[in-house]
Parts: sequence; structure tokens; C-alpha cells
Amino acid sequence: MRKVDDYIKEKMKKDPSFKGRYDLIKEKAAVVKEIVKYRIQHNLSQAQLASQIGVTQQYISKIEEGEFSNLDTIENVLHHVGYRLKLEAVPV
Repeated sequence: MRKVDDYIKEKMKKDPSFKGRYDLIKEKAAVVKEIVKYRIQHNLSQAQLASQIGVTQQYISKIEEGEFSNLDTIENVLHHVGYRLKLEAVPV
């Protein structure tokens, strides 16, 4: 694991934009984790969760794959599973 950490640190030094992309991926993964965790804890299929929220099963599937860009919809999904979306603008 140390080699991976070293690679990431080196990549961040060489490419300043890499850190922003890397952080975004980590943040998306944290969002996905909480949604999947809620769904599993409540023994819900993607279709059942989607029905409760008012979105399609396909949308839940895309969220769980980390593919989401509509903040209003993801905020609605997070609210349903007991979380809120927090956005923060930080210098690059």
C-alpha cells in the first residue's frame, strides 16, 4: 500500500490538478458508500429505494457507480438516507 500512497503523493507534486480530481473521486465514493450502506441496512433493492425517493432504478444504479452530476437529485437521495450535501469551494 505504501507504493500506492507514494505514487499519489508524487503525482500530486507533478500535476497540481490531479489533487482536485483525486479529492473529488474520494468525495463521490463517500457519498456512494452512505447510499449503498443505507440501502443494504434497510434490505432495499435499487428499485425499492428509487420508488421511495421518486427516481428511477437506473438513476440509483448510476449513483452507486459514482456517475452523478445533478446536485438537486443527489441531495434528495442523500436526504432520504439521512445525510445532507455539503459543498465547499476551495482554492486550486
